[in-house]
Amino acid sequence: MSLRNGLRGAGFAFACAVVALAPQVLSGFRTSQFAFVGIYTIAIVGLDVLVGWSGQISLGHGAFMTVGGYTTAILMADHGVADWKTIPLAGLAAGIAGLAFGIPALRLHGLYLALATFGIAVALPSILKQWSSLTGGSTGINLFGIPTQTGRGVEAHVLGRTLSQNDWLYALTWGIALFLFACAWLLGRSRFGRSLKALRDSEVAAASSGIDPALHKVLAFGVSAAFAGVAGALFAIDVAYVSPDTFQISLSLFLLVGAVVGGLGSIAGAVLGAVVIEFMPFWAQSISKQAPAVIYGAVLVGLMLILPGGLAGLSATVSRLIPRIPGDRWSRSSPSSPPPS
Repeated sequence: MSLRNGLRGAGFAFACAVVALAPQVLSGFRTSQFAFVGIYTIAIVGLDVLVGWSGQISLGHGAFMTVGGYTTAILMADHGVADWKTIPLAGLAAGIAGLAFGIPALRLHGLYLALATFGIAVALPSILKQWSSLTGGSTGINLFGIPTQTGRGVEAHVLGRTLSQNDWLYALTWGIALFLFACAWLLGRSRFGRSLKALRDSEVAAASSGIDPALHKVLAFGVSAAFAGVAGALFAIDVAYVSPDTFQISLSLFLLVGAVVGGLGSIAGAVLGAVVIEFMPFWAQSISKQAPAVIYGAVLVGLMLILPGGLAGLSATVSRLIPRIPGDRWSRSSPSSPPPS
């Protein structure tokens, strides 16, 4: 194992330790904010699978989060399902929606596909308002204090411990986020992940190698939407309320901003992108209460000029400077000679 892989493993273990210990030093408000960072991380990881790996542009991932959020809300409010049990079902519902959209989307590419996905995000709130018998219409669905909410919004009893609501939501969100992070990392190194990246680089070359472009593109939509659905379920559980205005159209744009700023296609960069879209508005507001959007936009432009590969590109540059350990069999091989057996 190379030094680089060893550092990656150590870095992931360190990140898990930081996530586990953070609530001990953070205030309740900050703990809640970092729970939302975990939610956005899940959604951005899913977006990376679609945009970063397969090269399909999506401006409508907020719509898949909406599907997940409403699935959770309806199951909790109308069918008596505990909040945490609805999460995989929300991911499944959003994944099916992603597969359903992925099939007709095969005829679209580039900006045309982006416009079609954005159209879903624009149209969905109106559909939810009209389907009031199921979704509650403009009023939405209130989840606070109902029997299926863990701790009824006050505190939760987990594994013999009593957690505040913020600590419980933080633990639930980041436990799922770290699990899905590991799943995405493994998926990216699987045959499916490599096939998606081959399609992104050259669809003709990938097809000539035996890869089915249509199948892989549709599956990429499904997997990506499933991640977004899980994020939407956690969002609904966290805010304990859903309505057509809960998942605003701008959410889809913010998720894409987070994916690009973090480093498109980088799983680790998804965390950095999530931190940016969660904390940047607060920071911009503190700098200029009159024009926070100007500060926000200026910072994004500056980041793209300085780090065109995103924040993850900076870490990649640093990692390339790390020498391999002398015992690494690949590092002893010259470019012109095969590695020793």
